[in-house]
Amino acid sequence: MSQTLLRDLAARVDGEVRFDAGSRADYAHDASNYRQVPIGVVVPRNVDAAAEAVAVCREHGVPVFSRGGGTSLAGQCCNTGVVIDWSKYCRRLVSADPERRRALVEPGACLDDLNAELSKFKLMVGPKPSTHDTCTIGGMIGNNSCGASAQAYGKMADSVIRMEVLTYDGTRMWVGPTSKEEYDRILAEGGRRAEIYRAAYDLVQENLALIRTRYPDIPRRVSGYNLDALLPEKGFNFARALVGSESTLVTVLQAEISLVPVPAYQSLVVLGYDDIAAAGDAVPTVARHEPLALEGIDDTLIDLARVEHVAKQGVLSELPEGSGWLMVRFGGDTQEEADERADRLLSDIHRSEHGPGVSFLDDPGEEERLWKVREAGLGATAYPPGGPDTHEGWEDAAVPPDRLGDYLRDFRGLLEEFDYGSASLYGHFGQGCVHTRIAFDLDDPGGAEKYRRFVERAARLVASYGGSLSGEHGDGQSRGELLPIMFGDEVVQLFGRYKKIFDPDDRMNPGKVASPREAETAVGTPGVFRLDENLDHLGYHPAEPRTYFHYPEDHGRFTHAAARCVGIGKCRSSSGGVMCPSYRVTREEKHATRGRARLLMEMMRGMPGGGEDAVITDGWRSKDVHEALDLCLACKGCRGDCPVNVDMATYKAEFLAHHYRWRPRPLSHYSMGWLPLWARLAAAAPGAVNALTHAPGLDRVVKRAGGVDQRRDLPRFASERLTDWFKRRGGPRADGPSVVLWPDSFTNNFHPAIGRAAVRVLETAGFRVEMPPVPLCCGLTWISTGQLATAGRVLRRTVDALAPRLRAGVPVIALEPSCGAVFRSDAPELLAGDPDVERLSKQTHSLAEFLLDRAPQAITAPPPGTGRTAIAQTHCHQHAIWGFEADTEVLRRVGVQAEVLDEGCCGLAGNFGFERGHYEVSVGAAELGLWPAVRDADPGTTVLADGFSCRTQIEAGTRAKPKHLAELLAELLCPEEAGERTPAAKAPTEVS
Repeated sequence: MSQTLLRDLAARVDGEVRFDAGSRADYAHDASNYRQVPIGVVVPRNVDAAAEAVAVCREHGVPVFSRGGGTSLAGQCCNTGVVIDWSKYCRRLVSADPERRRALVEPGACLDDLNAELSKFKLMVGPKPSTHDTCTIGGMIGNNSCGASAQAYGKMADSVIRMEVLTYDGTRMWVGPTSKEEYDRILAEGGRRAEIYRAAYDLVQENLALIRTRYPDIPRRVSGYNLDALLPEKGFNFARALVGSESTLVTVLQAEISLVPVPAYQSLVVLGYDDIAAAGDAVPTVARHEPLALEGIDDTLIDLARVEHVAKQGVLSELPEGSGWLMVRFGGDTQEEADERADRLLSDIHRSEHGPGVSFLDDPGEEERLWKVREAGLGATAYPPGGPDTHEGWEDAAVPPDRLGDYLRDFRGLLEEFDYGSASLYGHFGQGCVHTRIAFDLDDPGGAEKYRRFVERAARLVASYGGSLSGEHGDGQSRGELLPIMFGDEVVQLFGRYKKIFDPDDRMNPGKVASPREAETAVGTPGVFRLDENLDHLGYHPAEPRTYFHYPEDHGRFTHAAARCVGIGKCRSSSGGVMCPSYRVTREEKHATRGRARLLMEMMRGMPGGGEDAVITDGWRSKDVHEALDLCLACKGCRGDCPVNVDMATYKAEFLAHHYRWRPRPLSHYSMGWLPLWARLAAAAPGAVNALTHAPGLDRVVKRAGGVDQRRDLPRFASERLTDWFKRRGGPRADGPSVVLWPDSFTNNFHPAIGRAAVRVLETAGFRVEMPPVPLCCGLTWISTGQLATAGRVLRRTVDALAPRLRAGVPVIALEPSCGAVFRSDAPELLAGDPDVERLSKQTHSLAEFLLDRAPQAITAPPPGTGRTAIAQTHCHQHAIWGFEADTEVLRRVGVQAEVLDEGCCGLAGNFGFERGHYEVSVGAAELGLWPAVRDADPGTTVLADGFSCRTQIEAGTRAKPKHLAELLAELLCPEEAGERTPAAKAPTEVS
């Protein structure tokens, strides 16, 4: 059947139809504990194409379900059917009516992107989940999403005005509030639409008392179908009755939603309490002041944030004393108004004899940095250092806010009874919603059985408080089976009848939330998946492969690293940070960090002992995995930006090492992978080599032989290498503490002026600069091309040569960030357990770090750079491994007004952007942010880029001549030295 279905979908649907193993593996997971391999994937180019896809599936009797950002935590977005991915094409803001504060939106629109478009009207969507940078409007409707802002603006159901929906049988209609006149008109028209309306109306009318009394009257009741929206007193609102139905009833094609004004100013009050339950007790008092958001966090989350460097120590120091905190955000049309609202709260709570500790923030930067600690809760708690992995599965129950403190005490007691007491408790406390991740052992049947017993007890506890099993994430598979505990069997039977009205054959996301079979019985949830079925880790015990890297954060296990992704999907964001440049260009799941991680896990599942139902069965030779990793830039952005620090650059290198073992490699692996060797040979006659590689006609031959894209200009070798210049000048000159300046292959062979500038800066600061007496290399180019055996040997030689200086405590300064990242990160993971390697890792510094730490007097006032402006592009490896804070501080101290760009990866990424087949993605990444930012810079602005790749890419797409920090500091701090450098221009003309 799948082949005929594929043929018909491909013939009739305007979109991309994928039934290949790689695509099915990518979409077998969401952000939940579950795994179900879909039949195929459809990526429609417009809503009509999606409707046609549903029609084809209907003709074949195949289940269908929708997917937005794929961040569902309860298993809503994985099933055995055809999945419709809306996020690539169907993401338009169709229209906006700022006067009426409304917008018509397609379901694939990303929330942050949509709010960016709406910002010109000073309007935004009210609900804002923590996945706001990747979740979609369709997914928010499917889950009835909330987020912290629901405190002020309600759930997604409260924002939906009307929707265009499609039933599985092909009925396409607009739904919304339905007056008596509208209802009569629909019935008079007859047809399937009238049949649906009549059946739903009768269902509600026959069960008014049941619906009115069994639905908890709390702000975060997300579990179950919204039958209460069809009550007469609520306007028989069919749109809201379909919100939160998780693709089990209809396919949403478009939605008209209400908008709210963007708060012009905000302030943040943080209240500290003895424990998290005491913070819960205080919620009713605080909530009376009508904040925009009222969040709770406990000391466990804060401790993890410190250990895992989720936030810098300075941010966490803003917290008042305590072990449980409430974060209270206020808004206003002026800063004074926002602050006054905060002051009224503080006056109120200080009337109490035992008031909480208080911190009051009205600086937007500080406020946002602290707020991000709360938003990072899921990632921070996933892999607690020294503790077991944690999982969702009971992560968002909600209770009446005025009973929250007592519930937290009882819930903490239940956790401790089951030996889950290490779990962090945090969440949207203003509405009684509690988030957590618990150390369920879902790898074996015994642990899964214990998980079942726990959640059944937890569900009864929540029900005893009059709460909701889900306060935000929906039911899906995690909670569908438990709904009778919350609602009772009679209401669950109504859910089955409601499902049967829309989907009598159970073809819409079957087994999730409800089933038509429930309509036929008064007990249980027949047709709904059990919460311990389809667990993705159960039975996942592949034989551990021998690897080159040692994966210290994954207990030395590549199988754990391959399964590390928890599906948050931050790699699918379109702006901010670095991750993930290839996704931002292609908008393809398989070219996001998450998609690649899912494929690697599926590859390991196909290994011996990996489990049943494997999709990727050709192991390290997998073409699907290779295709996905081929467009990975190995920028390491994910290592720093991913909430759980997935390091795809390392995984890619590991995969390539195994994939090409005993096989021919791409030409670029021999040319650029062995660049240090070729550069050393070229040093004998750099002029002749440059003439050869840039001669018309010959350059094309050279590029073809090296696997280089013809549209790229090959870099020119310097007339004199840095190391040769250093020897010619007589080696070290100044007295003082010794420092090794690392002559990386790029600085040494292409841009030696940077190294000469660094020598001047360091000698002026009073240091004795040394360089290795023999040619050495960090092994970067071999690592990035997956030639790890060679990289290990190269690194070993380097470490042995540097060992005497390392043991003497001599620091190493790396000018090229990617080489510094090798020493600090890759080397100890490739050559684990070697004391000299550990010394190298700890003693390697950037120039800025070293000057701040060892020679702050050399960069203090008077600032010679006063009046100088600059924009700085942070190298991706630096962003991931040690950050740009030291550089920012150095620039401040020398009087340079620097803007640090937040435009993502430059797109060149070492060999990646030069390789044939990568050019479009490479320049596409640059055009997303870096190139426009450089082109738009004011004349006279210095462009700073320490990375060779960054400088090369900037020069390829702009007229700028970027500088390394060492060059700028040499201009500002060092006297002219005859014969050492070309005199600087009188005025900076880097951007024109």
